Amino acid sequence: MLNPKPAFFSKNLFFLMVILLVYGCASIQKPQGGPRDLTPPKLLKATPENMTRNFAATEIKLEFDEFFKLSNQYQEISISPAQEKQAEYKIGRKTLTIDFKDTLQKNTTYVINFGKAIQDVNESNTLTNFTYVFSTGPHIDSLSMSGTVINSTTQEKEKEATVMIFPIKQDSLLFGKKKPAIFTTTDSSGNFSLNNLHDGEYRIYALKEPSPNKIFDNDKELIAFSKKSIILNKDTSNIKLSLFQQIPEKFRLSEKKFTPDGILSLVFNKRLNNPSLKILYPPALDNQKIYEISKTKDTALVFMRNMDFDSLRVAIYDNNKPVDTIYQLKGRKESFARVLSFKYGINRDNRLKPNTDLRITANLPIESFETGLIALSQDSVNVTNFTVQKDTSNTRSVLIKYRWRVGSKYQLVLNEAAFTDIYGDKNKRTGIPFEADKPENYSQLTLQVTVPDSSKRYVVELMDEAKTIVRSDPISKSTSIIYKNYLTGKYKVRVIYDDNRNGRWDSGNVRQKTQPENIWLYEKEITLRPNWEAEEPISIPKEPVSP
Repeated sequence: MLNPKPAFFSKNLFFLMVILLVYGCASIQKPQGGPRDLTPPKLLKATPENMTRNFAATEIKLEFDEFFKLSNQYQEISISPAQEKQAEYKIGRKTLTIDFKDTLQKNTTYVINFGKAIQDVNESNTLTNFTYVFSTGPHIDSLSMSGTVINSTTQEKEKEATVMIFPIKQDSLLFGKKKPAIFTTTDSSGNFSLNNLHDGEYRIYALKEPSPNKIFDNDKELIAFSKKSIILNKDTSNIKLSLFQQIPEKFRLSEKKFTPDGILSLVFNKRLNNPSLKILYPPALDNQKIYEISKTKDTALVFMRNMDFDSLRVAIYDNNKPVDTIYQLKGRKESFARVLSFKYGINRDNRLKPNTDLRITANLPIESFETGLIALSQDSVNVTNFTVQKDTSNTRSVLIKYRWRVGSKYQLVLNEAAFTDIYGDKNKRTGIPFEADKPENYSQLTLQVTVPDSSKRYVVELMDEAKTIVRSDPISKSTSIIYKNYLTGKYKVRVIYDDNRNGRWDSGNVRQKTQPENIWLYEKEITLRPNWEAEEPISIPKEPVSP
């Protein structure tokens, strides 16, 4: 009789090998890619070499350590002095060839600034501020300018701002019209350096652009300049440039449209001092209109009870003087999907500030309300001894007045048709739960402010953690500023040197060579703790001299 064991073990060995093979294959994983590459391309070799004197070649070859690409090369790469015929840039594997199409000037130092044009292929890591320098004569220009760029309003250093210079004889012809030939970009600390410069007199600017083209041509761009020209006969350092958003000289509308609610929305390109509006056509609408101007006085909302028109002509005034007239078309039978909705004057934790009324603000002007359709409960018990009043300063707001009890839970219900807007629309049933906040969650801060010169005026601004200005106080002498019932948290103080004494910060103007008003930021962060009275001495330094 044959022994069955060998066949048994052979059969099971076969199944065991199959199982190991399946699980072995299942455990195979894709190789991990490793850490992300953050290194830009690196120059290995230049032919002719960088800093070559007596340069006589017609092309330059630059060899890098990895494959690369050029991004916006005709925007980013500049050759100084500028050439009439643009050079040609060719990529071959890891090599960039620059082919000159113009004759080079004799005994001249040339600087090729690649800006942000050179990037690696995979991660787009940028080789920033790379320059190639050569001279067609025996001497290479070696003078330099360096300094820092900050933001005027935040006082923070600005990275990736373009710093540019123009020879004084070219300044008025090229600035704002043509890309500069000599420029660099600030580093992560806001510092810049311009090297291999020829002696001479220059104007210097800094520019921060949403869509960089190195030309100051947009109201939203930030600009900085030095009032004095720089006479470069030695290395110049510690240049400070303060970026600001220039106030447009000419008023215009940035945007005009009818919203889905049928509201005419107007956005100005700059703040007005005392704006007002008048409907010129159809003239009958002027007496029916309701309009609101934003606190910043640079936007307006126009509400009209009668929407039976096909076009509007609206005049915009500042200090009762006309500044613009706009036309807006609308289909006479065009319909708008209006839904009456509300916002409530409580904080993010659904808490009402102590000793305040509950403010309800609608998205449309309120024509009337029915108090009987407004319900309020305190700790689940209905209360009736509250009052509802229109806010005389805002056609869209009402105030709920009640003696709120700390710690109680409230439920406000606006039943259907409790409010009617100026178009006859009524609200759907809505409401909100909230609590009356505890006074101990608030603090009092007293700033003991000392001014350096009582003949001048200053504006003291308190900012919260989001850098939002929560209060602004013009002063002209040493005084105490008291902030009562402010939420606990961290605050900063900044001071405007109010040169024109109008109670706010004013920007500058490049063409008029006016700098923005100086701002000083108090370096200490002030922490307000619950149920705390804090005092902080602040000594405003003398106003710095604008560059």
